Amino acid sequence: MKHVHAGKVRDLYEDGDTLLLVASDRVSVYDVVLPTPIPDKGALLTQLSNWWFDYFTDVPNHVVSATDVPAEFAGRAIRVKPLKMVQVECIARGYLVGSGLKEYQQLGSVSGVALPPGLREGDKLPEPIFTPTTKASEGHDESITFADVVNQEGREVAEKLRDLTLHLYTRGAAHAAERGVIVADTKVEFGWDGETLTLGDEVLTSDSSRFWPAAEWEPGRAQRSFDKQFVRDWATSTGWDKEPPGPEIPADIVEATRQKYMEAYELVTGRRWTGVPR
Repeated sequence: MKHVHAGKVRDLYEDGDTLLLVASDRVSVYDVVLPTPIPDKGALLTQLSNWWFDYFTDVPNHVVSATDVPAEFAGRAIRVKPLKMVQVECIARGYLVGSGLKEYQQLGSVSGVALPPGLREGDKLPEPIFTPTTKASEGHDESITFADVVNQEGREVAEKLRDLTLHLYTRGAAHAAERGVIVADTKVEFGWDGETLTLGDEVLTSDSSRFWPAAEWEPGRAQRSFDKQFVRDWATSTGWDKEPPGPEIPADIVEATRQKYMEAYELVTGRRWTGVPR
């Protein structure tokens, strides 16, 4: 195998005419990898993604095999088709939070989509919206509009990206709601497998989405989360300036984060987490 790319959280290896996508236990906040890993995180994200890839039978994805991987990567790697990735981060939002909230407070809109006045943090939007960003190789992704995606990719492709993103979010959020989980927003990525627009990377995980317990949802304040927002909030509370290097994560925060990833996996899938699959 040839190591071809190291992302903030995942590593990519060439293996013949396929790729191995390996999820590490690293955690990244504000585009900075923190020095402390979260045990089982890579496997939890991989297994949750695999569950969703199986769930969305109507959307082509890049998975070749979730089991045909080297023993040392068992449970946290998938064998995938190489894709020519679209240079857009595709984001769907159903609730007002995070960078979307900040943009709304400044402009009354998010990624060019006008929203009603008077919305608060955590409010449900009238309908889910497509709020793409750039796909920066370094630094922070920047908010762009649907028109920007049209200019970059052409109208037909832009409409497919938007429609697929909203489809994945809407169906995924409906399933999660049945399990007592609100999916506030999510990010997905697509690439080309020949002429077919194909879902890649991960889907509806605790790193790519905001998961909230539905029973505790209360607009107008920050929500309790099952995702890495917990680590973001802790890192911010330390006074860290969001520039490298990031702070070491204390043991109690590490374990609390691991428990949140486990809770998200178990609630969404209905399966009990029994450790890294072998």
